[in-house]
Amino acid sequence: MQGYLQLLKFLKGHKRLFGISVVAMFFSSIFEGFQLSFLIPITDRIFNNRPIVLPNKVPESLTQVVNYLNSITPEALFWSLPFVALILIIVKNIFTFLYGYLMNDVAQRVLRDVRMNLYEKIQSFSLDYFSKKRTGELISRITNDVSLIENAVSYAVTDLFTQTFLLITYVCIALTIHFYAAAVTLLILVFVVWPVGKIGRKIKKLALGEQQRMADINSTLLETISGVKVIKAFCTEQQEIKRFYDQNYQYYKLKMKTIKRMKLLAPVTEVFGLMCGILIIFWLGRQVMAGDLSFGVFAVFLASALSIVRPIKKLGNVNAIVQQALSANERIYAVLNEEPTIKERQGAIDAPVIAGSIEFKGVDFQYDAESQIVLKDINLTIHRGELVAIVGPTGSGKTSLVNLIPRFYDPLRGEVLLDGKNLKDLTFRSLRRQIGIVAQETFLFNDTIAANINYGGNHSAAEIEEAARQAYAHQFIIQLPHGYDTVIGERGFRLSGGEKQRIAIARAILRNPAILIMDEATSALDSESEKYVKEALDDLMRGRTVVAIAHRLSTIIQANRIVVLEDGKIREIGRHEELLAKKGLYERLYRTQFDVE
Repeated sequence: MQGYLQLLKFLKGHKRLFGISVVAMFFSSIFEGFQLSFLIPITDRIFNNRPIVLPNKVPESLTQVVNYLNSITPEALFWSLPFVALILIIVKNIFTFLYGYLMNDVAQRVLRDVRMNLYEKIQSFSLDYFSKKRTGELISRITNDVSLIENAVSYAVTDLFTQTFLLITYVCIALTIHFYAAAVTLLILVFVVWPVGKIGRKIKKLALGEQQRMADINSTLLETISGVKVIKAFCTEQQEIKRFYDQNYQYYKLKMKTIKRMKLLAPVTEVFGLMCGILIIFWLGRQVMAGDLSFGVFAVFLASALSIVRPIKKLGNVNAIVQQALSANERIYAVLNEEPTIKERQGAIDAPVIAGSIEFKGVDFQYDAESQIVLKDINLTIHRGELVAIVGPTGSGKTSLVNLIPRFYDPLRGEVLLDGKNLKDLTFRSLRRQIGIVAQETFLFNDTIAANINYGGNHSAAEIEEAARQAYAHQFIIQLPHGYDTVIGERGFRLSGGEKQRIAIARAILRNPAILIMDEATSALDSESEKYVKEALDDLMRGRTVVAIAHRLSTIIQANRIVVLEDGKIREIGRHEELLAKKGLYERLYRTQFDVE
């Protein structure tokens, strides 16, 4: 029941449209009943010229209608009844169009809102969430799972109301004509509910498996398409094809199991419907033969009783679709109910223009409760305008340390201060807008060069060009087919490594940050590209507080201080010459790792 209530929450904000469509469904169903009842005067009065004969104990109002129809000549009914029927059918179809259009509008609005809510929620998560979740799985939540919600709203909810209204209409007609026969018929049809419910529960379990398999397929597609160069280099095409085949085949098997159970619903309800039809023919057929019941009334009763099967059959399909939607609903709410581990504190203030002083006070850090402590008792002050290099063996905690500065993560213990203010007291936007990051691996969007440089800002074309000039990027940009309006492709694949780095530096220059974090941007470049990038970085670092994860000797030599990490602890701090003279960890790292220059 809770799942159903959560599913209905998606209709919040669209109740007016939904209410209008339900009213239209109701009137459409009523006119459907009127349309069926027209068989009585057409069969008995027009074509057989016999009086309409109803069983005893029918409502007085219905008796009066029957007496009136019996008093009209067949010729008069022949010329008038078709026009009345035509008007009723037109009105019914107006209501049918109205509710069909409105319910699809509601479904598309729900689809739009759920996708937006999911995307907003995903954007609010901290970085640790993305280290646990596959990108393809998150994409599957927004695409495949949301589509199942659309089916539930546009088709299942529509049929839930329309078929329920039709069921009530047909039941009322049958009960009005012959109460006992209708009651027995309904009693037989009640037994349809048990297999329908059992099949629906099984479909929900299968749907969960389907969605997980689709997430696997999305993840594989994302990985193999993004990593196609590696696949080609290692000649693993057939290996990846087999992996995809296995996942695709598993999805196919689950899908066919679901289809088999959904297709079972039709024959099950059909058999029960046939049983009802046979019962009615044996029971009421004798009354028709005896003249106690007119054939038109018998035909309408039989049609209404058998028509009860159709809504029940469709409601069975509704249950199957809703069960699939409930499984998707659980996965969607698993994301919507997730809370980011790094939250902006209530009452957080906007950081003023920062000077750039950073202080770590007794900082311990671990990524989650299951992992080991990465940083231990870090006490470090970085003064305004300093260039501080962070070095150490792989896994020593260098990246973890610098990731605390823009508050991508929070320390387990201790605090990080910016100009004397705890980072937790500052808003994310005011903090991060004053911090520039130039990483070793540059990420660019599939957009124009100008848009990539201006990302997150609102600068003029002249300011964008000036930033590009300072980053030594202007010359290669103007040689591109459309200059600054050139679309550079996904992840900037049309640019070389050095060109991408210079675009990233131009982006940082335009931001004009007080603090610059660098994961040495020249370590993977050729000599010519490194020359341009290094000159751009030298200009960018001037007058700013710079924290650099150092891979090249040039950065280390010009650093004001070098912080040497090992096993998450600060082992040494000092200038290049001082640390070499100590003959400690730094000197060993220098001889083995940096002695290439």
